Amino acid sequence: MKIPNAENAVIAPEKLRDYLLNSAHRKGGTKARLLLALGYAADDWQRLEADLRAQHLTAEVLEESDSDYGNCYVIVAPLTAPSGRAMPFRSVWQIDTGADYPRLITMYPV
Repeated sequence: MKIPNAENAVIAPEKLRDYLLNSAHRKGGTKARLLLALGYAADDWQRLEADLRAQHLTAEVLEESDSDYGNCYVIVAPLTAPSGRAMPFRSVWQIDTGADYPRLITMYPV
């Protein structure tokens, strides 16, 4: 199964630029250092967004669960980075209660 309405997924620029690609972020710094080493950059966060849309939102859902906030979907799939290196990442998406589109919650290497 694929994430419902994946073509309408919301990937907040701040989530990418200020968290996942910010090596100084208290919680996201480790992820950022890896993503930066793979060739991603905060000033080109659109590349990570495009790769997530093409490589993760088209992949099969590994886990689905319900929470107080909506339905949660987990995808584990390779992410082929600008460096050409492919590395498996887990991305977590949620369709909030009352919404019909997924949004990126987080991602991290597997």
